[in-house]
Amino acid sequence: MTITGTFFERLGDSLTPWAAVGFCGQAIFATRFLVQWMHSERVRRSEIPLAFWYLSLFGGAMMLVYAIHIANAVFIVGQAGGLLVYARNLHLIFRERRTAAATIR
Repeated sequence: MTITGTFFERLGDSLTPWAAVGFCGQAIFATRFLVQWMHSERVRRSEIPLAFWYLSLFGGAMMLVYAIHIANAVFIVGQAGGLLVYARNLHLIFRERRTAAATIR
């Protein structure tokens, strides 16, 4: 048996519905970079759009669920820490918008 054959045989055992959750979470998370890039190109300056934080939060949450399922402590801590940052940024954005709206009235 070749090394390549062994690799793909072993990989095939890990392609489960739970792996699909992890892959979807990773895809959502990775999409945030494209969204940020397109947005910055549109506004002609480096700027992080609101969608970036939502994609971070939802993709990170899906990967956290997967990390908990596979019981990987390193992955769990990394994703949980990131979720706190993403949620905090969304909170700050909405607090700033509420303050701005209140001063306009």
